[in-house]
Amino acid sequence: MQIGNLDIVNPLFLAPMAGITDHPFRILCREMGAGVVFTEFVSANGIIRENMKTLELMKFTENERPIGIQLFGETPDIVGNSAKMVYDMLKPDIIDINYGCPVPKVTKKGAGSAALKDLCLMDDITQAVVEAVPEIPVTVKMRAGWDQNSLVSTEAGVRMEKIGVAAITLHPRTTKQQFSGMSNWKLIKELKDAVKIPVIGNGDVKTSEDYNKMKAETGCDGVMIGRAALGKPWIFNSLQKKSSEKFIIDPDIGQIINISRRHFVMLTEYYNNNLSVNLAKKHFNYYFKGFDGASFWRKQFMQIENTDEIFSLLEKMEKALASNLY
Repeated sequence: MQIGNLDIVNPLFLAPMAGITDHPFRILCREMGAGVVFTEFVSANGIIRENMKTLELMKFTENERPIGIQLFGETPDIVGNSAKMVYDMLKPDIIDINYGCPVPKVTKKGAGSAALKDLCLMDDITQAVVEAVPEIPVTVKMRAGWDQNSLVSTEAGVRMEKIGVAAITLHPRTTKQQFSGMSNWKLIKELKDAVKIPVIGNGDVKTSEDYNKMKAETGCDGVMIGRAALGKPWIFNSLQKKSSEKFIIDPDIGQIINISRRHFVMLTEYYNNNLSVNLAKKHFNYYFKGFDGASFWRKQFMQIENTDEIFSLLEKMEKALASNLY
């Protein structure tokens, strides 16, 4: 798969997710089969203001490549200038524009999926970014439209291609749907048939059967995984049924504990102790599901206050489950 001048060997993408796709999680997903990863989405306004928290979200290491940085904003000049700043500072492989976020905090300002209500504004924002960073491919991630009465993804996709976008990711739900119901994969096929640039499908791919079905039904060039990777960074290997010496495609609870422990070590190395503990609690809520006693252990982790307690509880959990005590 070719995205502009970038050769994608493995077209399985980790979606940008706020509060999730930080450096440690991206590294885990890369090790477990993700071909391309994205940072958490970042505010173009925050970049222009050189907000330290915003700038921190974009940092990455060379072993994360190929990596994309996703921007959101509602003002063409600001989004374009922020893209130029990002390229000059960090040299990512891809700049992606967010036209998919349905969260009111973002859409009420006209950013995210709200741009799908104004395709001329979407054109202007995209044009500004494409012109700002000619050195690397610009991609967009979008939804089907604002609601069922305004499904504009195909029209928007054609317009994006004409402007010079190198690839499009489509999550075929509307803004009004949020994450409810099922995504309409027919819209991915419709978009794929309408453009020559690569189309990446996104939405409701949780198993290898889903993965193969999406590719067969839509003809998409790649697949992006978002929420299905929460607590399952190995899903990328699972979808392709590729195991490795380090990670297998269907880990048992003992192996999941080891993965979660390593994830926590990475968090402690990257963040301060308090933040790493809080982030670990969020991830452990996803890791520890679907086995006898899971709710008990999740409650135990929520009460933890420091790093030593987390390591101790992981060890206690490991021994208890090995002895079938829970």
